[in-house]
Amino acid sequence: MSNTDQALQQELNRLKTEHQRLREEKVRTEQDVANLTRQLEELQARAEQEYNTSDPTELQKLLDEKRAENEAMVGEYRAHLESIHKGLQAVEIQVHGSKEDR
Repeated sequence: MSNTDQALQQELNRLKTEHQRLREEKVRTEQDVANLTRQLEELQARAEQEYNTSDPTELQKLLDEKRAENEAMVGEYRAHLESIHKGLQAVEIQVHGSKEDR
């Protein structure tokens, strides 16, 4: 076999190997796309069921609203605890007198 023939055979073997690798990569990519598509469909269905929408903009709006509600509730809870704390301090002062009286 001549040098040219050997070079062509080597290139052909390299190209076959590359073709096989690309074919395997294509199969994996197609499987990934199928899995991701299935996951997306499941998540969209879940969002529709739980939030009556799967639109990302609407879901973001709902999330922002819930965050604002949570922030307000935390503020109310903080204020409530502060009022309890002040009430307890007032009771302690009535029962024991101020710290300066001791």
